[in-house]
Amino acid sequence: MPRQTYHAKPGQVPATWRHIDADGKVLGRLATEVATMLMGKHKPEYTPNVLCGDCVIITNASKVVLTGKKADQKTLRKWSGYPGGLKVRTYADLQENDPSRMVTEAVIRMLPRGRLGRRIQRNLRVFAGAEHTHQAQQPVAAR
Repeated sequence: MPRQTYHAKPGQVPATWRHIDADGKVLGRLATEVATMLMGKHKPEYTPNVLCGDCVIITNASKVVLTGKKADQKTLRKWSGYPGGLKVRTYADLQENDPSRMVTEAVIRMLPRGRLGRRIQRNLRVFAGAEHTHQAQQPVAAR
């Protein structure tokens, strides 16, 4: 007799709050780990079309590490849609002025596009320093 495939229903899988300290971690490896948790792929109840991931808090985003020459060569491009509306910032500039933006963009770009992906993005909180405002959620330290 064949086994039944499990499909989670919306709201059936409880979300837990996880805390990750980004101090000394490589940006890309951190982003893949966080994206996996946000989507819920680390859980046996994972269903691709249902929000079943965890909420993730990242602290110390300013201390994340970029390997090689990425700080000077890699750029974040933002285009307004108008001629001359392209804004280009290097990752060195981002790390100095807005480190939480750098980590957020790296994680968001690893999430699926569409309605579910935009909903998953709301479960990510990034802080440049060591303090965060989500103590009431009692986050669990992730690996």
